[in-house]
Amino acid sequence: MFGHRTPAKICRSAALIAVLFATSGFLNSWSSSKPEVWEGWDANNPKNVTPIDHSAWGAVLKKYISTDKAGSNRFAYGKVSKADKKALKQYVTALSKIEITDRSRTVQLAYWINLYNALTVDVVLDHYPVKSIRDIDISGLFADGPWGKALITIEGEEITLDDIEHQILRPIWKDPRIHYGVNCASIGCPNLLKTPFTGKTAQAQLDRAASDFINSPRGLAIKNGKATVSKLYEWFAYDFGNSEKGVIKHLMRFATPDRAAALKISGRIADTAYDWSLNE
Repeated sequence: MFGHRTPAKICRSAALIAVLFATSGFLNSWSSSKPEVWEGWDANNPKNVTPIDHSAWGAVLKKYISTDKAGSNRFAYGKVSKADKKALKQYVTALSKIEITDRSRTVQLAYWINLYNALTVDVVLDHYPVKSIRDIDISGLFADGPWGKALITIEGEEITLDDIEHQILRPIWKDPRIHYGVNCASIGCPNLLKTPFTGKTAQAQLDRAASDFINSPRGLAIKNGKATVSKLYEWFAYDFGNSEKGVIKHLMRFATPDRAAALKISGRIADTAYDWSLNE
């Protein structure tokens, strides 16, 4: 059913390599490659809006996420019970049995974001305790994190986290807010939401997640007239206009009036930052 699988143009591990060049002075460009869809996964059935049950995932999120004083959502990996670990794996298994290409785009969007986040939490739990998701080297030689490892089989195809983000979500929806939905289990990442995405609520959730991140120091910090933004905007610049100007325009869309005014006065991005510490 599915076409040829092409390697993701930008993946988390590739982004990490880019960081090394950036910190060494070899990379200072606000542009990145266009993500390419894995042919076949773009199939959908507009008439089938049957919702998917994400309540099991919602129960885990509600029980183990808390918000710190800085506005960062923390997941209590060390407190997850055996019963809840089992429930999470059963939820992921249930999603793997759904013929998702026969659902509408709205249902698919929530499905893929929830699956990505549930798989990420599950893989961290399988290797916990770790200080960072980058310490989970299960993807092969030179791996730096679990993103390139096949973690699930859907409709007969082995799927990795990179596949979900870079060959399904990004190229099919072409929506920069995807980056505020998927969570890489790190402090520097946009928050893992306390409630699962659904077909009916996803758009509002993505807007809220974008606003929360951009109006936090993790997304945008302005000090002494200089703007520092998350490295997400550099790694995946293509999704944000593929230029510094495009990134600023995107930030202005969700920034509060005072932060937007400060960013406008700054006029440029001085630096980028990211914290890979586990969001526990």
